[in-house]
Amino acid sequence: MSGSLQTFNTSPVKSDGFPQKRCPVCRNSYCNPKILPCLHTLCSGCIQALETFAVTDPRGDLESGSEGSWHEDLPVVSILCPVCDSQVELPPGGVVALSSDYMAQNEVFLESLHTEDKHLVCDLCSEDNAEKWCNMCSVKLCEFCVKAHRKQTKTMSHNVVPLRDIKGSIRVTKPILCSFHPSEELKLFCETCDHPVCRDCVVTEHRDHAFDFTSRIINKHGDYVRELLKCTQLHIGALEGAIEGIDNTSKAVQERVEVVGEEIKTFAQNYMRAIEKHRDRLLKQLSDLKVQKENALYLQKLQLEQLLSDMRTGLTFTEHLLTNGSDLEILLTKGVTVSRLKRLNETEYNIHPKADSGIRFTPQEKAGRCDGFDIYGAIVSTEADPSKCSIQGKGLCTAHLGQTSEFVLLCKDVSGEKMGRGGEHVQVSIVHKEKKDCILKPSVQDSNDGTYLVSFIPQEPGCYSVWVCIKGQHIQGSPFPLMVKSKLRKHRGVFHCCTFCSSGGKKNVICGCGGTMPGGYQGCGHGHKGHPGRHHWSCCGNLLENSECSEFVGKSAGKILRTVAL
Repeated sequence: MSGSLQTFNTSPVKSDGFPQKRCPVCRNSYCNPKILPCLHTLCSGCIQALETFAVTDPRGDLESGSEGSWHEDLPVVSILCPVCDSQVELPPGGVVALSSDYMAQNEVFLESLHTEDKHLVCDLCSEDNAEKWCNMCSVKLCEFCVKAHRKQTKTMSHNVVPLRDIKGSIRVTKPILCSFHPSEELKLFCETCDHPVCRDCVVTEHRDHAFDFTSRIINKHGDYVRELLKCTQLHIGALEGAIEGIDNTSKAVQERVEVVGEEIKTFAQNYMRAIEKHRDRLLKQLSDLKVQKENALYLQKLQLEQLLSDMRTGLTFTEHLLTNGSDLEILLTKGVTVSRLKRLNETEYNIHPKADSGIRFTPQEKAGRCDGFDIYGAIVSTEADPSKCSIQGKGLCTAHLGQTSEFVLLCKDVSGEKMGRGGEHVQVSIVHKEKKDCILKPSVQDSNDGTYLVSFIPQEPGCYSVWVCIKGQHIQGSPFPLMVKSKLRKHRGVFHCCTFCSSGGKKNVICGCGGTMPGGYQGCGHGHKGHPGRHHWSCCGNLLENSECSEFVGKSAGKILRTVAL
């Protein structure tokens, strides 16, 4: 029955401190506790004493002349929660409009019952010491008020017990009265306004609204909160795994640093003072690299730990609310709880560390001179070296007007090894040498394996300069010359396998590939000297069927008899 003394077998209190009896700010028993949007409970006076973190004017987001609700003209005040350091916004009504933590109030009251030297004042007359407790009204009564309580027709049948008999109870639930009608208890729930109401509310402000008793609709709202709780629980494992991954990566960085440090020390022992200076310089560089990677990992860990703490706070609070809260208490705190859990579920995070442990020491790498000695040995952290990068493909040698040309940029590290990942800042610029205003805008596609596909379509013939830069530095050979031709030179021969097959066995046929056959044949044949081993053009020997003919124009057509299709 709502408003009566209730006893529950609760589970052990978790490390987050639920249920709480003392304010985390003033360290005293709660006084009018309020629930912040981050689900931390503080005394209302402690919240009011917090400094304002930010004030935003909602009217700045409204169009000129637009009309909004009554609270849109009020500034939105934000504060920092002293427990989790989260920025939270106060409702338009300020601290008073925050949801009250009735469960915390009951915990404080129960604690006061267990305090032997504390005198409790009667809830009715507020004068004499309370000695009894009414199970029906959930109020403390002195002896005089007990007699008056039993003489009234409405309360004469109520069960009144001594306060000492309920000191061993685990939990006491006090009735929650309507703020608009203080004499009425909140027993109904307005579905239209999504808020508990009393009997007088449904015949006044909520007259045309849909409502029902809290005991009838608690299952529907409680199930919704439970489903949202389950969704939130799924993130706990992912966050814990991500933090564990960061710890493992940090450990791998530390192990690699130690290994590389030993390699550097062993290498430096073979040299005198000059090499010892070089060793110290490498160790300093390695230490800086270690700090850089650890700082990146530590920042990610802090962010994930904060999100994990927020998730645990939301889970613990909601679990305690659903396990130990009454129907009315669940409904009263449903709004702020759902809002917090939704925001936590919408928070994005990365479960894979962005910093890696790719640190290597290359003893064969030249490192300049130190005190007159040529020294070797450098630290590699999988960074692309522009001077070691190169390009591949015919698209950078010859291009044709109006046709797509491509070439591939191959990125390598300082040791000349191909990069196994993408993400480099690649800049490619193609400028006409005579027409400076003619600039091509190539497309650069990251293949995420250390290669980048560069494609472009020339609109003007002539000579171009191709600038290829990584991190603002030219790669090896940049800028490159590029000749754009107006049209393709067509092949005048046939695309065949050998002159013997394509000419019907003629001896005086010459192929552009330069191959010859024994027995007096001047043309090429399968497996004979000069034969390319695959189909090719008889006029120029080109192996690509869809290509430009590279036949020398000055050759005499009478000296080279080209094969024709049979």
